[in-house]
Amino acid sequence: MRLIRFGRPGGEKPGLWRAGRIVDLTAIFPDIPDVGEDFFRQGWLQKVAALEAPGIPMNVRLGAPVGRCSKIICLGLNYYDHSQESGFQAPERPLLFSKTPNALCGPEDPILLPVSSGQVDWEVELAIVIGAEGKRIQEAEAFDYIAGFSVMNDVSGREAQFGDGQWFRGKSFDSFAPMGPVLVTPDEIADPHALKLEAIVDGVSMQTGTTADMIFKIPEILAYVSQDMTLMPGDVISTGTPSGVGIFRDPPITLEAGNVVVCRIENIGELRNEVVSQD
Repeated sequence: MRLIRFGRPGGEKPGLWRAGRIVDLTAIFPDIPDVGEDFFRQGWLQKVAALEAPGIPMNVRLGAPVGRCSKIICLGLNYYDHSQESGFQAPERPLLFSKTPNALCGPEDPILLPVSSGQVDWEVELAIVIGAEGKRIQEAEAFDYIAGFSVMNDVSGREAQFGDGQWFRGKSFDSFAPMGPVLVTPDEIADPHALKLEAIVDGVSMQTGTTADMIFKIPEILAYVSQDMTLMPGDVISTGTPSGVGIFRDPPITLEAGNVVVCRIENIGELRNEVVSQD
């Protein structure tokens, strides 16, 4: 099943994506909540899975496939080749940082260049959406807590990230977490550790990799994160990026207004975001 949210920013409705057609879930279930904590707690994922409606063609904006969540947790240096290109040793345990929910945006929304940081960069990543509340999750039970998978671009303001001495601000600017285009449920992903990733800037392939190369796999990540932090339905975990980011190239390549960044993961879909200046 492929879950979407569609409509204007701030007014998105839940739907299903079916071969280019959209099933408007609010037309069938008027009381259905937006995709988020209540949606998952109330079992709506299971309810809508039984629908056989084919949907209708709609020319509408897609939003991020999950609404405002309690947290976005990201992994740094979770691919060996990325740790090598950045000049760091591979971490012995998951290296975590956060992005704030205001960073979430849709799969074709603009990436807004911040006025307080230069050196804006791309990072294609597999994102996990949590479907059930969990603390001290056991690795063997990790997939029981996953609602689905999506694509995220962990956009980074490197000037702020490295200049601040910590990563919070440079990772959390508005529009710095494009996500989508769909939330794919685990039954449609045979092996989330065998997916090809690619990031393309203005038609040039910058990153290619596979989730098989993640240092810490999904069960390890969920178990580590949830030891003393409760994961809530709708939370997002972004699992790291392979080599090929712009800042570590020689010379560095960073994003400018007018660039178009495409991030894709096989069996899920792609993001296509234009970079724009702010007034």
